Amino acid sequence: MARVPYLEVSDLAPEDQDLLKRPISLFKALVNSPEAARAFSGLGGYIRYGSKLNPRLRELAILQVGWLARSPYEWSHHVKLGHDFGVSDADVQALIDDTAGKPTTLDALSKLVLKAAREMTADGAMAGPTFAALQSELGNELVVDLTLTIGFYNAVVRVLATLQIDVEPDYMPYLEKFPLPA
Repeated sequence: MARVPYLEVSDLAPEDQDLLKRPISLFKALVNSPEAARAFSGLGGYIRYGSKLNPRLRELAILQVGWLARSPYEWSHHVKLGHDFGVSDADVQALIDDTAGKPTTLDALSKLVLKAAREMTADGAMAGPTFAALQSELGNELVVDLTLTIGFYNAVVRVLATLQIDVEPDYMPYLEKFPLPA
């Protein structure tokens, strides 16, 4: 159960009601501080809708963060969202296998993106060779966007865990299909 109340549109001032146009549990908790919710949504919106980073690679990076953080909310939401952006069930299983050091059929760039997300999540930064390889492959703009994406979602999983945000019933099937390790 969340540590702050889940607010509804009717609980908000008229100028803040747009913050719940997507009424997911995370946003319902964040709107306890409308300006913080607006700032959070600004960066999240850029990552999803403004960045030129390949959406499949973006979702793989986010999924890697969610998997490593053992974040049921992040993982379930982005397994679903990943499907919307070209991540297949086989890709999700390959991410799980790649994280465990098992061989996969993922392409080299996808593996590099997962490695970058693992390094940033575990070590706080991408290793030099990983960054250089991604910079060579993606260019400066997209490597910055990827770095920002991984960093932002590392923050998101910490917010989710601290506020104890509940996974909505619609997302539970994704956890059942791809359960997080204990």
